[in-house]
Amino acid sequence: MAVKIRLKRMGAKKTPFYRIVVADSRSPRDGRYIEIVGTYNPVTQPAKVEINEELVLKWLKDGAKPSDTVRNLFSNQGIMEKFHNAKLGK
Repeated sequence: MAVKIRLKRMGAKKTPFYRIVVADSRSPRDGRYIEIVGTYNPVTQPAKVEINEELVLKWLKDGAKPSDTVRNLFSNQGIMEKFHNAKLGK
C-alpha cells in the first residue's frame, strides 16, 4: 500500500482550511484517511500551521511520501531537515 501525506480540504466556500493527513494514495483527496498529523489555515495572516512532529517523523521513517505542498510546509517548519539528518545518522 502506497501511503501519502497530503492535504484534506475542509471549511466553507472561499474559506479553505486543511488537515494534513496520512492516507492511502488511491483514496480520494477528501476521502478516507489513516491519521491526522496536523492542520494548515492559509486564510489567516500569517498562515497558521500546526504539525505533530513526532507523528510526521514516524510516518516519514515508515516510507510515507509527502505531496509537494506538504513537503514545502514541512521544510518551512524544519521537519524535512530533521528527517534527513536522522536518516543519515547525524
